[in-house]
Amino acid sequence: MATSLYDIPVKKIDGTDGSLADYRNKVLLVVNVASKCGLTPQYTGLENLYQGKQAAGLEVLGFPANDFMAQEPGTDAEIRDFCSTSYDIHFPLFSKISVVGADQHPLYARLTAEQPQAIGDGPFRERLKGHGIETGQPNDVLWNFEKFLLDRKGKVVARFAPDVAADDPRLVAAIDAELAR
Repeated sequence: MATSLYDIPVKKIDGTDGSLADYRNKVLLVVNVASKCGLTPQYTGLENLYQGKQAAGLEVLGFPANDFMAQEPGTDAEIRDFCSTSYDIHFPLFSKISVVGADQHPLYARLTAEQPQAIGDGPFRERLKGHGIETGQPNDVLWNFEKFLLDRKGKVVARFAPDVAADDPRLVAAIDAELAR
């Protein structure tokens, strides 16, 4: 088992190998993303956050996942093209993974184990249930665009529900606090 989040191998969207160690000493916002979700417009806010805070040490890391109603059906190349042409994304994107279930990527197994509770959880979960959508266990990733905040040492310090937007004061305050450390 990997000794830290930095040790877990990941594939970049261009197919090259990497790990979160590539972003050591940075504050990381790890987000599972999807191209055909009602929350997909969050790409704009995430890119704005990245552009506004990258110089201070923030990296936004996007992990496409097709776990929720097949809302990320494309290939890595199609996802990269969509993000570039539709949202002008410059933050790092990774190869499509699974964030829940039996084939959950080790990164997400570790993220959810380290931070089982999401800030802002509740309203979106209830909306999904209202639409007859099963939401899994309370510590599972609820939906696309759930956010995990890691400090400069690679420790998960906060987790935010999918409908907590990039400009939400709770998220911005948590990021700013980590950047100031």
